[in-house]
Amino acid sequence: MAGSGGKGVAQIVAGFGESGLGKALAAIAAAFLLRLFSGPGPALLPENDADDDHDVDEHNEADGAEAGKVIPVAIRWRNITCSLSDKSSNSVRFLLKNVEGEAKPGRLLAIMGPSGSGKTTLLNVLAGQLTASPRLHLSGLLEVNGNPSLKKAYKVAYVRQEDLFFSQLTVRETLSLAAELQLPEIASVEARDEYVNNLLFKMGLVSCADSIVGDAKVRGISGGEKKRLSLACELIASPSVVFADEPTTGLDAFQAEKVVENLRQLAEDGHTVICSIHQPRSSVYSKFDDVVLLTEGALVYAGPARDVPLAHFSKLGYHCPDHVNPAEFLADLISVDYSSSASVYSSQKRIDGLVESFSQQSSTVLYATPIAIREISKDSVKISKKRTVKMKGGWWRQFCLLLKRAWMQASRDGPTNKVRARMSVASAIIFGSVFWRMGRSQTSIQDRLGLLQVAAINTAMAALTKTVGVFPKERAIVDRERAKGSYALGPYLLSKLLAEIPIGAAFPLMFGAVLYPMARLHPTLSRFGKFCGIVTVESFAASAMGLTVGAMVPTTEAAMAVGPSLMTVFIVFGGYYVNAENTPIIFRWIPSVSLIRWAFEGLCINEFKGLEFDHQHSYDVRTGEQALEQRLSIGGSRIRDTMVAQSRILLFWYSTTYCLLKKNKPKYQQLEPPPFDQIQPQQQLEPFNTDQVEQNQPKESPPPDQVESKQQLESPGIEQIRPFILEGL
Repeated sequence: MAGSGGKGVAQIVAGFGESGLGKALAAIAAAFLLRLFSGPGPALLPENDADDDHDVDEHNEADGAEAGKVIPVAIRWRNITCSLSDKSSNSVRFLLKNVEGEAKPGRLLAIMGPSGSGKTTLLNVLAGQLTASPRLHLSGLLEVNGNPSLKKAYKVAYVRQEDLFFSQLTVRETLSLAAELQLPEIASVEARDEYVNNLLFKMGLVSCADSIVGDAKVRGISGGEKKRLSLACELIASPSVVFADEPTTGLDAFQAEKVVENLRQLAEDGHTVICSIHQPRSSVYSKFDDVVLLTEGALVYAGPARDVPLAHFSKLGYHCPDHVNPAEFLADLISVDYSSSASVYSSQKRIDGLVESFSQQSSTVLYATPIAIREISKDSVKISKKRTVKMKGGWWRQFCLLLKRAWMQASRDGPTNKVRARMSVASAIIFGSVFWRMGRSQTSIQDRLGLLQVAAINTAMAALTKTVGVFPKERAIVDRERAKGSYALGPYLLSKLLAEIPIGAAFPLMFGAVLYPMARLHPTLSRFGKFCGIVTVESFAASAMGLTVGAMVPTTEAAMAVGPSLMTVFIVFGGYYVNAENTPIIFRWIPSVSLIRWAFEGLCINEFKGLEFDHQHSYDVRTGEQALEQRLSIGGSRIRDTMVAQSRILLFWYSTTYCLLKKNKPKYQQLEPPPFDQIQPQQQLEPFNTDQVEQNQPKESPPPDQVESKQQLESPGIEQIRPFILEGL
């Protein structure tokens, strides 16, 4: 990125000083910020509602009453194939191989299989969250309520394995802010609090509602409570389909069962719930209504859960022993045993036979339970259209809510703020001790220059490292919330800038308050105020640079590597080590964009102007103005010019951050139709009474004898069957 744009950057930033190009760059940055802070808010749902603008005024209380309404959605997928080509060779690895299945409203579907079987890949495909890659090819058919799936045709909740939250907010504050951002139609505080309290009760979070979420630095709620909070945040907009990627990972058996109980309750409330899970305990397995078994990307079984899969495999000669967890039996049955070459061959042969057997009679088991094709009511469509229009006009509301959240997160982050305060005071004490009470001798000139350079470097590095260490994780949260249409990018960046001003300004002030008297810099109050102002603006510019680095790279580790390296370049061209006039032509643009250079120059002007030094010889430097001209060649510069240049750099980095975040939105792989000759015949859907969904009655799986009576299972050849013994028995 830097290599391709070096020439353009050189042309743009060459005028950061007093030239017209500097003013042009400031105008461009201001235009970016104007676009950032004046753009419309996002829409939650598809934009097919231009004819219903007049409905916006009929709002608030009536809309809030139906905020929790769930529209049932049945999903069916066929011929799903996903392949990944290798960079170094022409080989292709199949992640999914011609997978089919269905998920029904009011039922909990579990995708099971050994590690690497394709569970998360299938879940991401169904949720439309498979990260795009030029080496990835995805094809298949996906139907919703019997019709071809359209992007964002229904609301989806996706609960990922990692739980990311703003750590300093309480559970109740997290849900309340999410509700205010996602449900603007609930205008009254009482209605919103009641809605949040219902969610807390539904997810079992009442006992920890007023506890902070916490993170690695500050102890907060438990892992199971974080997982349930993730579910609660996703359920605020009443999604039709809930996807959960291994929701029990990292939890003990009790917490895992509580999370699955929540998923089960969501299914009974009318949601279509699909989760991937590795190897659940028997009590968890019994809560699943349907199950999909995958191994090496191939489909081994898809259909009703509980005893039906056991009956299916028993027909093939594989019986589950008594008093054995069925999930463990199924996991061992479809896993490849790599203990020896003979075991690999036999287990692979067994799995191939199971895959082939199910493919021959999949329609009997897979479609044993009919699904409903339910039309969305006009009232529901009307509510959705209202919500879309309202979100488009909520820029100021979004900004106020995000400013409140950013301020709570910044002001409550006690451990980070304490560490930054201690480091600011400690570094000031160290530098003050080294440059203790500098006099007016000729040697003090070099000492003052060194101290001011160190002060500029220390301030910039402290602000940069703090930002790059935090922002990549926060960016992941923001990307998820923006994907749900909670808010626009402009209100977020502006609220973050304003919320961090008081906290960010405190540390440079601490640094200056300790260092200034210890080193006995220019002893006037106005000079001290200008000193603190210069390092404060430099701190904000370094934080803005950290935001750009965090938006440019994917992880915190990469940001911690790129940020200091980039700052090192600015330090070299900071005005102390290399004179600007002696800089090679190809690098002459770097001092113009170096925040270290402008801060150092401003500090030097503030310190040296008006000083008189002791002198004995005619060639000695007598005044501070002579020192600025002879040592730094900045005799004609003013503090105002340096502050304007730093402000331009600040605007430039914020504008770049906005552009990067706007451009680097997550891109997902599109599902392409499969080749015509690979499309399997579609089974006819049997509509059933939709009142079953509304009454939230749990659906019992059909008895195994009913499944067997529809079609006799075909067993593999006798040479493919060998006695299968569950490990440990």
